[in-house]
Amino acid sequence: MEITKRLLFLDDIRYPIEAYHYSKQDIFLRKDWHIVRNYEQFVNRILEKGLPEMISFDHDLADEHYLEPNSQEFVEKTGYDCAKWLVEYCMDNYLDLPKFYCHSMNPVGKENIESLLKNFKNY
Repeated sequence: MEITKRLLFLDDIRYPIEAYHYSKQDIFLRKDWHIVRNYEQFVNRILEKGLPEMISFDHDLADEHYLEPNSQEFVEKTGYDCAKWLVEYCMDNYLDLPKFYCHSMNPVGKENIESLLKNFKNY
């Protein structure tokens, strides 16, 4: 029987161990991470398995996010879109937000995700 992975790692390229190398957060050494690479996988995982114990967000989830970091016209959804979906999902289902961390190297994207989630949590 598979142990349900209780940690959700959203990143298009990296693995949790790589996030550990620059963040030095011990949580990234845990083995029970489930990795999702994009918005669809993120949403489907939560709809199928319920909320994880913790989610770690990356902001840039597609090449276009790296090439045009300040564009508001992304076709591919970002980690911020995932965070927005998560907030709506929690509100609609009267759920508490899981613990979260943002391991993104995009400082603006990271700030946006953290402030969105912190504001909802404190609401």
